[in-house]
Amino acid sequence: MREIHEIDSLEDYLTKENQLRDCVIQGLNLGEVIANWEKIRVEGAVFLGCSFPSLSFQERLREGGALIFPKLPRLPYKPYRPELYTREELTAGWSEGEDLSVDKRIYDHYEKGGRHRTNVLEALAQRLHDHAIDDAIHDLLDGRTDGKGPKKVVAIMGGHGTPRTDPFYEKVVRIARSLTRRGYFIASGGGPGMMEAANLGAWLANGADELLEKSLTILSRAPVYTDGGYFSTAKQVVDLHPDGAASVAIPTWFYGHEPSNLFSSWIAKYFSNSLREDGLLAIAKYGVIYTPGSAGTTQEIFMDAAQNHYGTFDSVSPMIFLGKDRYENETGLYSSLQNLAAGRQYAEMLGLSDDPDEVVAMIQNHPPVPYELNT
Repeated sequence: MREIHEIDSLEDYLTKENQLRDCVIQGLNLGEVIANWEKIRVEGAVFLGCSFPSLSFQERLREGGALIFPKLPRLPYKPYRPELYTREELTAGWSEGEDLSVDKRIYDHYEKGGRHRTNVLEALAQRLHDHAIDDAIHDLLDGRTDGKGPKKVVAIMGGHGTPRTDPFYEKVVRIARSLTRRGYFIASGGGPGMMEAANLGAWLANGADELLEKSLTILSRAPVYTDGGYFSTAKQVVDLHPDGAASVAIPTWFYGHEPSNLFSSWIAKYFSNSLREDGLLAIAKYGVIYTPGSAGTTQEIFMDAAQNHYGTFDSVSPMIFLGKDRYENETGLYSSLQNLAAGRQYAEMLGLSDDPDEVVAMIQNHPPVPYELNT
């Protein structure tokens, strides 16, 4: 089914085809479309969250065989949104004195509505929203959003509480910058700490080398996300280099007290944390880099291992660990994973290092391979 998200695309399509059979039209105001609707065939067309000029207009579409999913009232978010969020959209309304941003309003609505046991209509709206985000991510990664072709996605995972002054924060910035310069597309969990470092490194990839040191100096004034000035120092870096290279952040309102970082071009924010985590690992076909983290990162490691172990997505991808002390000496996680992977394809895809250049080389030297059953 053809998906149409923009007024211009819809008008162009109608001019060429004069019909919408089996098309999905998402989030558009049909009153703005110049077309002779009396002659347009709509059998099998699906209208998601669109606005219509009249009730009779809707009835005409239904009589023609179209299916209309209605707009849901009193929500601070769009369940049928046709695109990912941007930094500008989510931060609109924020000020140094008070956070009235779109991001905060949605989080407050989510908390007030009961994020664990919400009513049926709200739960449905959240699922529709997250499905729309899934669809928009694939549009981005397949190259339909920016017209730049399919993305070679590498995800970077790690602790949300890591200070901006931590040596591993800088290492992650350098890794992400280097991978982006080599044609990879960085994805992170979208929050603070190591996640911010990943998107920051990608953002700086198209800037001069000295920009990295300047940015780290600015950010060091508010090292952790609970510090005053955390948001404003990030904004200073964005203002210093406003046209950074692209990456994607994939945060969740489930951890809404953690701010979404400002260094990604695209933000795929979910209500469901489980969908968000599994999806983030699934899109990282060119590998996942694990930096020092705690229980959440450990969970992601074994979720990723299960995907590689069973070939869930028909391929095997590298799992690279940054931090020998953390993953070998302190936790033994790397040895455990080696034991789990023994005799399987992904045993050759594991790597452990403290050196950013070695981590980048491991990703480059281990492209994804098709999954082979029983290996």
